[in-house]
Order: sequence, then structure tokens, then C-alpha cells
Amino acid sequence: MNNIFTAPDESVFQGKSNDNVELAKAWAGTTVAYALTLIGGNLQQVLTAQFLQLLFISGVVCGLGFVIHELAHRVVARGYGAEAHFVSNDRMLLLSMVIALAGFFLAAPGAVWYRGYLSKAQNGKIALAGPVSNYVLSILFFLVLSAFLVFQIDAPDWLFTLCYMGFALNGWLGLFNMIPAGPFDGAKVLAWNTVVFGVTVAVGALLVFVLQRQEVQTFLFDLVLRIM
Repeated sequence: MNNIFTAPDESVFQGKSNDNVELAKAWAGTTVAYALTLIGGNLQQVLTAQFLQLLFISGVVCGLGFVIHELAHRVVARGYGAEAHFVSNDRMLLLSMVIALAGFFLAAPGAVWYRGYLSKAQNGKIALAGPVSNYVLSILFFLVLSAFLVFQIDAPDWLFTLCYMGFALNGWLGLFNMIPAGPFDGAKVLAWNTVVFGVTVAVGALLVFVLQRQEVQTFLFDLVLRIM
């Protein structure tokens, strides 16, 4: 596969690649790239305990977000009877780690490729599954984070950071993938159903541009405390 827009060769559909290995590569590469971004590409921090902690957080927050996104595509595609396999983009994974050294995060770890007799609606639902999985993760992290604050649970700093990053990053991943152009999921969703597209984008915008505002979070937490 030359790039993320080029379909893989026939060998992928002949069982000559292992989805688990491909997903593991994508998970590992994305995790390292995001962790390097968090330390601003400062290699002097790589051998520190702080970096190991960031690596763990990145694996849960970022790596898991990408893997579940792709697995959601694959599960729905196979549910419609299509052949579906994940193929990692090794060049982009390496490039993402190099770019991370400059403090920037770029992630295109690979994609689920599928084929079969599918309707426009089925294609749209397969595409929708990825962003929705990120929204679900974002909401789950937000609920756990809210529980810490509302019930004044003395959680360690790293766990608090993990939950907040999981909430914020997965919201962004879901919304970003709803771009209605090119190979992005949003293009297929829009081609299938404009209402579903609009609602999905609205949910993403709520998670990213509303709930991530500190004043909104403070208002919601105060409101819950008054109710309780």
C-alpha cells in the first residue's frame, strides 16, 4: 500500500496478512507518536519515568481510540457480509513518529479495506461506526472524569489526566473523521443520509467545542452537586 488512499493488493483478501498483527503495529506506532508529541519531541525525556507514564496513557487514550475506531468499521462491514481487513500504513506510522519529534501529532495508522455487494446505506453505516465509537469512548471518559469531580474521589493525577485526554482526544478523532470529503468517513455518511450526517457532526461539535470548555464543565458539575 503506497499511501492511505491506495487500496491494498489482492493478498489482503486471500488471508496473507494478519489483522491482529496489523492492528498491533498501528496501536504501537500511534501510541509512541502521541507520547513523543506530549513531550514536545524532547528525546532527553524518553528514558524517564514520566515518559513511561505518558506512553501508558497514550496507549489507552490514543492507541485504543484508533484501534476501536477501525474495529468498529470491520465489525459492521463483516456484519453485512463483506470481506473486511485492517491494513496498517507502515510508512505513515514511521512518518508520524518523525513528525512527533517536532511536537506535532499526525496519525494515519492504516485503514479497514472491505469489498462486497453493499448498498449506499450499508456503506454509510460502516463509515459511521468509526466516529460513533470515538464518541462513545469520549462520553465514557467524560462520565468517569465527572464522577471523580462530583463525588470528590481522590484519584491519582495520572488517572485524572488519562480520563481527560481520553474525553478530549476521542471527541476530536470522531469529529475529524466526519469531514465530508475525500476518504474521510463523513463523505460516505453524507452520501447516505444528510440528517444522520448533521446529527453526528452536531454531537462531535458538542463534545469538542462545548463540553471541553472549562466554564461549561464547571457549570454542569455545580448543577449536579446542587441536585444531589
